[in-house]
Amino acid sequence: MEETRIHKFIADAGIMSRRAAEEAVKRGEIKVNGERAELGMKIDPESDTVEYKGKIVRIEKPHHDYIMLNKPVGYVTTMSDERGRLCIKDLLEGLETRVYPVGRLDLESEGLLLCTNDGDLALRLTHPRHSIPKYYNVTVRGAITPKQKKILSSALDIDGYKIQPVNVKIVSMNEEKTVLNMELYEGRNRQIRKMCEIAGLEVVKLKRIAIGAITLGNLKLGSWRRLTKQQVEYLKVSCGMKK
Repeated sequence: MEETRIHKFIADAGIMSRRAAEEAVKRGEIKVNGERAELGMKIDPESDTVEYKGKIVRIEKPHHDYIMLNKPVGYVTTMSDERGRLCIKDLLEGLETRVYPVGRLDLESEGLLLCTNDGDLALRLTHPRHSIPKYYNVTVRGAITPKQKKILSSALDIDGYKIQPVNVKIVSMNEEKTVLNMELYEGRNRQIRKMCEIAGLEVVKLKRIAIGAITLGNLKLGSWRRLTKQQVEYLKVSCGMKK
């Protein structure tokens, strides 16, 4: 582990400020491996033993939480809303840790949403270089034509940006509605709705059903649960945090 100065280590452990830690070092109240610490010395937090007034000082590793939520329609993907609308925080009842959404689902959409307080993982999951496919079931009004399906699968121009081609499959179709499955590697603002608008299709329902290999399973609408250890490992490996 990277070495750090003794006063910074004491401050990072929440014992006192850096300035106060420097004074404690001068007074001889801090020891490293049984020896009196010296001002400005560096330590290895993993191999060195630090004591303050006879008690061992440790830095607790931050507790990261990883949540999957089945978001209903009518909730904004934020932890608070200045307009007083329902937000996903209202759905995370009983969760003691503070987490934040990874990416977004618009107000009218529902389905799988990941939330975490692991900032490194969240950043990687939303970075295009580490994109994991997201799968949606999209219900549109009426029967879709071959031409419309081709348009949806094309590299369309969305708000001046050319999106990657989208893999589109027909799940079911009749005169009243068509259910499509879409695989996206990007997440442009309201991308699917804008794609359907270009193709002349009206979206009736939009639901995210999976992010990579992580699926909603039997998670009820409006409910949440923690990801399994295996699911967290999968996400970290998929975005390059682990091999």
